[in-house]
Amino acid sequence: MELQTASLRDLGALRKLEKASFEKDAWPLLDLIAVLTWPEVIRIKAMEDGMMIGFVAGEPRYSRKEFWIATIAVDPRYQRRGIGRKLLRACEEQAKLSRLKLTVRISNQGAISLYEREGYRTMDIWKSYYVDGEDGLVMGKNL
Repeated sequence: MELQTASLRDLGALRKLEKASFEKDAWPLLDLIAVLTWPEVIRIKAMEDGMMIGFVAGEPRYSRKEFWIATIAVDPRYQRRGIGRKLLRACEEQAKLSRLKLTVRISNQGAISLYEREGYRTMDIWKSYYVDGEDGLVMGKNL
């Protein structure tokens, strides 16, 4: 497995990964284009045998003095192998701000456990954040 910077050339692979990883929450095409082209966004893909098996993107929010991890996805066939952790850490290393935040489905115990092991703590709950009405857990940490 190798981590590389993602680009607009990865749009098709990212779209497939989003649909496989987030049935209800896959980003629409325009959001995927934006995350792959917006200048300040950090975007890292995990590649294995020429296939994108993971992706993370984050962006600085200078007005709030925080770095927001917008998405982190690992192909379900490759989960539980430490790929999510490697992507998260790689994104954190490139973040230009020391306060990090992300949102996760309140039911996604696997992801929540990973984030807690990596030092993230619950900061807030956003009611009905996801399209199906599920709450989002806002987690954060300081580097």
